[in-house]
Amino acid sequence: MHTNASILIIDDEQDIRLSLRGIFEDEDWQVAEAGNGTEGLGLALDGDFDLIFLDIWMPGMDGMAVLCALRDKGVDTPVIMISGHGNIETAVTALKNGAFDFIEKPLSLDNVLVTAGKALELSLLKRENRELRSRIQPDESPTITGSSPGIVRLRELVAQVGPTEAWVLITGENGTGKEIAARAIHRASKRAAKEMICVNCAAIPEELIESELFGHEKGAFTGADKAKKGKFELADKSTLFLDEIADMSLKTQAKILRILQEQKFERVGGTKTFKVDVRVIAATNKDLVQEMVEGRFRQDLYYRLNVFPLSVPPLRERAEDIPEMIEFFSRRMIEEQSLKPVRFDRESLDLLKRYAWPGNVRELKNFVERLFILYQGQEVNVSMLPPEYRASVALDTLAMVPDGITDFKEARARFEEAFLRRELARADGNVARMSENIGLERTYLYRKLKTYGLGAEEGR
Repeated sequence: MHTNASILIIDDEQDIRLSLRGIFEDEDWQVAEAGNGTEGLGLALDGDFDLIFLDIWMPGMDGMAVLCALRDKGVDTPVIMISGHGNIETAVTALKNGAFDFIEKPLSLDNVLVTAGKALELSLLKRENRELRSRIQPDESPTITGSSPGIVRLRELVAQVGPTEAWVLITGENGTGKEIAARAIHRASKRAAKEMICVNCAAIPEELIESELFGHEKGAFTGADKAKKGKFELADKSTLFLDEIADMSLKTQAKILRILQEQKFERVGGTKTFKVDVRVIAATNKDLVQEMVEGRFRQDLYYRLNVFPLSVPPLRERAEDIPEMIEFFSRRMIEEQSLKPVRFDRESLDLLKRYAWPGNVRELKNFVERLFILYQGQEVNVSMLPPEYRASVALDTLAMVPDGITDFKEARARFEEAFLRRELARADGNVARMSENIGLERTYLYRKLKTYGLGAEEGR
């Protein structure tokens, strides 16, 4: 359960250290030891331990002084105090000073393992909370929002693959919500009790990515003043999300491939081998097939990751979801910032559904925040929309008329046909939905569609 746990033993009795080392290594835990308080404090401050066993009575700097120094330095690693001269007063003092528990010598194997197990559970929770606080952003949508066919199908596939152990490769443009899809997969999995660990491969400098992924030992490189666990180690028994996977160098790709296959690695500058159980979800906004053709992405890594492919559609291909998504982001603005509602009239919503949204969902979220700042408590019409949105839709509309058309009636007819054809496709051939989307009465719309020979489904 606590594979790869790292434990520091601080005790001046070598027999005790050897005894505890044997117990912990039988559990496949990593063990470091120190023979006095000063050395132990240095190791504790430099390392990244999950649990510390600390003897109280030692020559020089005793265990109580070490415990107080650790807490003063902000180290919150659980500490189990051990002593051969224990009494109630000593135990109470240790607990008041921040110890997790107190064990008397001679040590009982069962007592040591039970107490260590409880302490490691606490250590794991603390670590996951730190990861969560450092990584979670308040603007992160927890669900895949929308009811378009593409999004409905995406949710179905997530529900199918989530409970399995299959690795997933998610593709999609920037801002479409690839990480949201990855989180949905993780939440549907048997690993959901642990936090998903995320790595943005594009945001980490090439010289630091190995340290970020595999961790490093103290002194492994300039600035490595203490040991650090990497993302693979933190993701043990959980899910590792490798975002923008195509932005890694070929050298790093080769190392990643080996570790993905073996689930074993060494920290940078270290010799100990760590074995992990990690499910991998990768994502990219690039065409990996083209990247392979041009020699920038390894073919063997592609096939290792692409067990179950998922594609997140861009916002322009699911325009019918835009009102629902505006409503979603609006509710969050109201709930989180106590702002008055902003309403959009039908004409403005129609225009926003025709806008191309090159920044996808991320752009839409920022757009809603902008409108709340400008028009809190008001109803927004087309004239109140930012000019770049109105101009872009106007250019898109003009592009429907082919060059060379100069007669006004012909231009209007060509535009009308192109517009109806596009909107019919967006409504999946459903005239009732199309009528609602573009604001035309259904009978009149049927006549128009018949005029241009456009087939359609009856409204459901």
